[in-house]
Amino acid sequence: MIRVVLPFHLRNLAKQNKEVQLQIDGPITQRSVLDALEAAYPMLRGTIRDHTTLKRRDFIRFFADGQDLSHVSPDDPLPESVATGAAPFRIIGAMAGG
Repeated sequence: MIRVVLPFHLRNLAKQNKEVQLQIDGPITQRSVLDALEAAYPMLRGTIRDHTTLKRRDFIRFFADGQDLSHVSPDDPLPESVATGAAPFRIIGAMAGG
């Protein structure tokens, strides 16, 4: 099982706790995790990635094992600790302002 930690606003939208678990068959990548997340929680479609391009939305960041994976190819394998469920894949709502 893959563990995914959601930010507060997505948690409320999905009506879930802070962490959800997903079963993913095949390679564990950002794309496969987000595909499974959106399939399990259709109300999240378009909130994390653009509907058409599937590119990460501005102000959304991805982290795993203390690494910012936001600019890594969505098809690169995630760290082994995420694939085994030892560490979560974190979706973070970034902040901006001045």
